[in-house]
Amino acid sequence: MNRRVVVTGMGAISPLGNSVKENFDRLHVYENKIEVLESLKEYSGLNSNLASVIKDFKIPERYSRKTLRTMGPVSVMSLFVTEQALEQAGIEQGGELIRGGRLGVAYGSSSGSVEPLLDFYSMINTKVVRNITSSTYMKMMPQTTAVNISLYLKTTGRIIPSGTACTSGSLSIGYAYEAIKYGLQDVMIAGGAEEFSPTQVAIFDTLYATSSKNETPKKTPSPYDAERDGLVIGEGAATLVLEEYEHAKARGAKIIAEVAGFASNTDGTHMTQPNAHTIQAAIEKSMECAGVDSSEICYVNGHGTATTQGDIAETTATAAAFKRPMPISSMKSYIGHSLGACGAIEAAMTIEMLNSDWYMPTLNLKNVDSACGELDYIINEGRVIRGEYAMSNNFAFGGVNTSLIFKRL
Repeated sequence: MNRRVVVTGMGAISPLGNSVKENFDRLHVYENKIEVLESLKEYSGLNSNLASVIKDFKIPERYSRKTLRTMGPVSVMSLFVTEQALEQAGIEQGGELIRGGRLGVAYGSSSGSVEPLLDFYSMINTKVVRNITSSTYMKMMPQTTAVNISLYLKTTGRIIPSGTACTSGSLSIGYAYEAIKYGLQDVMIAGGAEEFSPTQVAIFDTLYATSSKNETPKKTPSPYDAERDGLVIGEGAATLVLEEYEHAKARGAKIIAEVAGFASNTDGTHMTQPNAHTIQAAIEKSMECAGVDSSEICYVNGHGTATTQGDIAETTATAAAFKRPMPISSMKSYIGHSLGACGAIEAAMTIEMLNSDWYMPTLNLKNVDSACGELDYIINEGRVIRGEYAMSNNFAFGGVNTSLIFKRL
């Protein structure tokens, strides 16, 4: 049984804004949200002092102390954007649809909140159990976003936590799509989130993958550019409400787009070095799943981390899969790399661009690296493209590859 899957609601928060509309509108300004964080200068041996963080988000007063007891910032953001998405979808909280078992949650992040780890470290270091409470683990556990959303909304359907680093959000959307497509659920809350932590900067810094343009934060990152020098860590969250097509029509929901195809695979070759051949295979399998020819895709929202190996593998794979100069750009040039959130945020923005016939440029892209694939890199300003299908791709540590295709309706 193959059923059609549509998007009926979306929510998003990032350094660009606290809603899908705010994020999309800010793409038209052509200015990134990268800055120097003074707090990063306190860490000896850290080359990058750059980050992209959310400034004006306040925890809603409706979230009680009891609700927040098991939530770190990553879970709070996840719930916030999920409520946005449910409101747009016209799904009432506490209603039978949410509680009836046919609505599930697929959600992820690279990890849970980092701060609770300090309490466990203190225990190991001092040999004294001092600050650990019943909720310490719940804030940091890999499934914290998914289960906190489920608990708050009181869902009783399937739950699919994803913790695959940079594909956490996109893989969650893909698994949610499959759960509905094959009749396991009628509605899925799907997405990804990440809160900023200096430890994330350190991870990529040790791999020589962070940008060190600390004197010129607005000029980095620069995906696909010959002079790029690495990524910048960001944060955020996004949720898509996915729904079986006939189910959405029956309840009179406004359909935003269709999830036409999805594919995921693994490289099986290296933990951190991407493999162009398996990336190409994921892209081609996604088009096969959607039943579309490569000529029908009008745009690719690239992973575009601004790392040498990542950009080259991704673009050569994309060029090989499409066999033509496919229009492509990277949202990470605006908000940095939000890790577990990026796949969901980029999926939401891909849908917004598809429905508006306008596609963002890659900021700071002046001279395309000759080692990158022969693609139609959108630069300088946005471009008007009329098309029916758009693709969003993400790739993660461990060689996890995802490709999503959306169709306008």
